[in-house]
Amino acid sequence: MAPKILFLAHVDESGNTLPKAAYECLGATLELAERVLGTLTIGIIGEDIQSAANTIASAGVPIVGVAGYEFAHPRYATDAAALEAICREAIPDIVIAPATSRFLRVMAGVAQRLKGQIDVHITAIDVIDGQISGKRWFYRQRLEAVIRRHASPWFLVVDAGCYDAWAGASAVADIKKIEVPISSDAKRTAFAAIRSPKSDAQTIRPDATLLFVAGAGWCKKQADGKTHLPEAETTILHFLRSSGASLGGSKSLVDQSGENQAVLGFMTHLNQVGQTGSTPRHPKGLSTCCHGEEPHVVGWRFINERRAINLDPNCGWARGKADVLYIADAFQVMAKLNLLLTEQSKEDLAAVPA
Repeated sequence: MAPKILFLAHVDESGNTLPKAAYECLGATLELAERVLGTLTIGIIGEDIQSAANTIASAGVPIVGVAGYEFAHPRYATDAAALEAICREAIPDIVIAPATSRFLRVMAGVAQRLKGQIDVHITAIDVIDGQISGKRWFYRQRLEAVIRRHASPWFLVVDAGCYDAWAGASAVADIKKIEVPISSDAKRTAFAAIRSPKSDAQTIRPDATLLFVAGAGWCKKQADGKTHLPEAETTILHFLRSSGASLGGSKSLVDQSGENQAVLGFMTHLNQVGQTGSTPRHPKGLSTCCHGEEPHVVGWRFINERRAINLDPNCGWARGKADVLYIADAFQVMAKLNLLLTEQSKEDLAAVPA
């Protein structure tokens, strides 16, 4: 019997489209529905869902939505009520949703209300021996698990960056809207404001093409026997602004802040890559003043092209862990690179018509 599949999404902050992770997840869902010959329904929540629904209307899938002012911003009570209503309307066997911060907070509760089961941080959805399976990583991306469940509905929350984003022509979507009454108790939590750092202060950029990782060597004594922290900070921030790269840090570097040692002022544990840190996905990665230890390299598992700068030709990166290893002083290399980026920026500005 062909399974009934429900894809869930929410309108992004702009109100006109879906988050990028939703388009990636939609592509995976359409592929799955085709492979298992399942019936697919799309569910969307938000204040005004028409514009967002138009962006995926050409997929040719029925769309069910819950719209209204109460659903404009993330809130557990209202989001849970809206998603539960969509699920009861569609009666799905499989529910697939993107792992956005909004959905990760609420999806487990929706699964519990529907007496289903849920798996999060899914990195791939496959069909093995005729059964739908989900894949995810455990133990800091060292072990990959294949998960199968007989529960109905089974919720699969898919991580961003695992699939190519679906792209189709915009069209006018025909939406079946569901009315979801919201009690006053469900609205006790009120949206106040969104606070975000300035663009030049933001160092974690998941959509960046390049991941730049700094190691503890930036804070150690250099060839002249002195530390050069101000120069290190200026050099790294200049590069981040010029290149638009995302910043990562080795565990040894971010741990220095707790050991009363001099550190880079903008580096926090949120930047940590590998060994209890994150495992980002970027097309390219550049490691500087890191030694390429195994726990750190595991955090680079999903970086497609890995390069490193290190004065030590025997460091971990030299043992087949980097595609390209530069035996050089990171201070000098990055200073030269910043100069080239500045010159390129000037050329680009000069080429713009007045």
